[in-house]
Amino acid sequence: MSEFTNPDIGLDTAPSGGFNFENVHRNALIEAQLQKASSSSSSKNNITPLATKTGTTIVGLVYKNGIVLGADTRSTNDTTVADKNCEKIHYIAPNIYCCGAGTAADTEKTTELISSQMELLRMNTGDGQSRVVTACTMLKRMLFRYQGYVSAALVLGGCDVNGPHLYQIYPHGSTGKLPFTTMGSGSLAAMAVFEEGFKDDLEEEEAVELVKRAILAGIFNDLGSGSNCDTTVIRLDGTVVHGRNCIMPNEVQPLRDMVKRSDTLNMRAGTTAVLKSTFKPRKSGFGVTLADVTVTPMET
Repeated sequence: MSEFTNPDIGLDTAPSGGFNFENVHRNALIEAQLQKASSSSSSKNNITPLATKTGTTIVGLVYKNGIVLGADTRSTNDTTVADKNCEKIHYIAPNIYCCGAGTAADTEKTTELISSQMELLRMNTGDGQSRVVTACTMLKRMLFRYQGYVSAALVLGGCDVNGPHLYQIYPHGSTGKLPFTTMGSGSLAAMAVFEEGFKDDLEEEEAVELVKRAILAGIFNDLGSGSNCDTTVIRLDGTVVHGRNCIMPNEVQPLRDMVKRSDTLNMRAGTTAVLKSTFKPRKSGFGVTLADVTVTPMET
C-alpha cells in the first residue's frame, strides 16, 4: 500500500467494511500522468497500461485414492498459437507433479529448480518420500521473493504419508489448500464444471472424467486454451499414470482424409523425363588406412 494507491495514507483512519475502491484513485493518477506526458510528446504515450493476458486451463482435484491433475496443450504468444501440443504438467518428485500457467519459461524453469532442490533434500534426508507441503513451501518462498515478476501460477498436487494434497500457488506467493481448484484464463469455465460435478470420495474413473470435462470446457470456451487434454493421476500407493493427449477434440487428420483432391495434382513417377544418368565408381586407395598412421612411442 502506498500513497499512489491510497490517498489517505498517513491518516489515522480505521479500515471500514464493504467494497474497496482504492484503485480508482490510482487509475486517476495514472491517467493524469499519461495525459501530461502526451501533451509534451507524441500521442502514442496516452495509452492506459493493460493487464498481461495469458492463455491456459489447468485443474486439479482430490479423489478417494489420490490426486488428478489436468491441463490443455495450447501455448500462445499474444493472439498467435505458438505451440499446439506443449506439456504443462511438470515433474517435481516421484509422488508430486505441478501444472503451470503463465509465462512458459517461468513455469518450466521454476518447476525444474524446485524439482532439483527436492531431490537434493531427499538425498540429504535418507532418500525418503518427499512431502507435498515441502514443495509448496519452496515454491511460495521463491515466488514471493520475486514479488510476482516470475509469472508462474501453479496447481501443485501429490500424495505422501499424510495422504493426498492439492495446492494452488499464485505468482506473488500466496497459496491455498483446496479439494479442487482451477487456474489460468479458462479457469472460470473449468470451475463451473467442477462446482457442478465434484463430490467427496470420487472414484478414480469419475475423477478423471470430471477433469477431462473441465479441461474441455476451458478448451471450447477460452480462446487462450485449446488443442488437446493431458491428465496425470497420482495414487496413494505411489503409482503415477500419465494421460498424454488422452483427448484430442481438435484432431484435423480425419477432416483432411475426407477431402478428395483432384488426381491431376498428383505427380506420378516418370512425369519428369530423365535426360542422363551416370555412375562413377570410387577410386581405390582413396582415404586413410592404418598403414598410413605412424605410431610414436610416448616418452617416459
